[in-house]
Amino acid sequence: MAVLKPLGAPHLRPVEDDAQGAVSPPPSDAPEPTPAPAHAAEAADVKPAAKSAYPPPAERPTQEGPLGLRFDFNMGARLALPERTEGEWHIRLKDLDTGNILFENSNKGALIASSKRFYVRFGMEVSVGGERVFEHAYDCRDREVLILFPIGTLGDTMAWFPYAARFQEVHGCKLTCALSGLIIPLIKDRYPHIAFVTHEEMVERKLAEQAYATYHLGLFFDDKDNIWQPTDFRMVGLHRTAGYILGVDPAETPPLITIEERERPIPEPYVCIAVQSSSGCKMWNNPNGWREVVAHLKARGLRVVCIDQKPVHGSGLLHTYIPHGSEDQTGDRPLTERAHWIKHAEAFVGLSSGLAWLAWAAGTPTVVVSGFTHPTNEFTTPYRVINWHTCNSCWNDPAVRFKHDDFMWCPRHQNTDRHFECTRLITGAHVIAHIDRALADRRSP
Repeated sequence: MAVLKPLGAPHLRPVEDDAQGAVSPPPSDAPEPTPAPAHAAEAADVKPAAKSAYPPPAERPTQEGPLGLRFDFNMGARLALPERTEGEWHIRLKDLDTGNILFENSNKGALIASSKRFYVRFGMEVSVGGERVFEHAYDCRDREVLILFPIGTLGDTMAWFPYAARFQEVHGCKLTCALSGLIIPLIKDRYPHIAFVTHEEMVERKLAEQAYATYHLGLFFDDKDNIWQPTDFRMVGLHRTAGYILGVDPAETPPLITIEERERPIPEPYVCIAVQSSSGCKMWNNPNGWREVVAHLKARGLRVVCIDQKPVHGSGLLHTYIPHGSEDQTGDRPLTERAHWIKHAEAFVGLSSGLAWLAWAAGTPTVVVSGFTHPTNEFTTPYRVINWHTCNSCWNDPAVRFKHDDFMWCPRHQNTDRHFECTRLITGAHVIAHIDRALADRRSP
């Protein structure tokens, strides 16, 4: 339930990304599990992290207590006890909400660190010679709290940010969120009571050394002991996992975003599409699907605008090109500009990737085409397309492990005639039916 280290033992080392965007194993002298970052970078103007998934915590607990002891909640509960020449420290670590004693120990000096790194309302008690010398109940009101988002993922940040804002509302803390500098302009003006920094700014300003508590949001694929998350994210959905990590209501709500107040990008009615994603399993692999959708929309008198970052993306023999007949608005554009295009669209049609989460935040009817994820993985939309007659939902199966470095990842049928059948067998007619319903709902009074 806790880790006991003698004084002078090495502290946590930062987790390092390997070349594929996954995370290297922790060193043998660090008992912490390895937090995997969320998805590899989505095809939506966001680049992957170069080195660390998260900046490291302060080397020693940041809060001062009596008799030279120090404590904080920056990697779970941490309590540093100086070496004693006479007598021993007696420590008790509790979960105040459940009433469980998590750890109890006597020692002459040590660093105590809880095994759980997600939100717990910890209680600490320290005695010497039978006399209580320190007692503290977690309370972050008016205290500095850090919530760290992995960079390189638009959709995950859109999905998780409402829970960070909810944490601030519930606890009344002084919250700083560290995330991608490309995403900050999209949300910072809508949350003036929250401070926003990049990972680099967090390190430069030494914010970790000021924090009372720190929480890490991510998809922890190999966290079998539930160290970083109280429940496997594959059970509760990509977005709701943040609610569980932060101990707030996991009910979904879209983030507030900044959308430029100016004229429509084009005067005619149009639909935005996004056909690219970071892995082959996320693509709509029906070879005729996008062509049929574009042709149908144009026949209805709508312009079709592709807002992906790239006009073509893929690996090896599998590449997805901007669909024939669509208008090219791809490129490295600010996310506020993407949001402006989406806001004025009649509908958005895309995949289980970042721009779909942005469309959800913008309030535009969002058609999501996906087979590798279960519908509970994404936000609720009446226009979610999945074919239940095929293999599906491998992403949400804890028995299989997503491989960030394998663009052709298909854990059940790779290199067989059923490879990517979850989306190959989603027909154009199936998607068009959802689009037509979304358009009808958009135009109905």
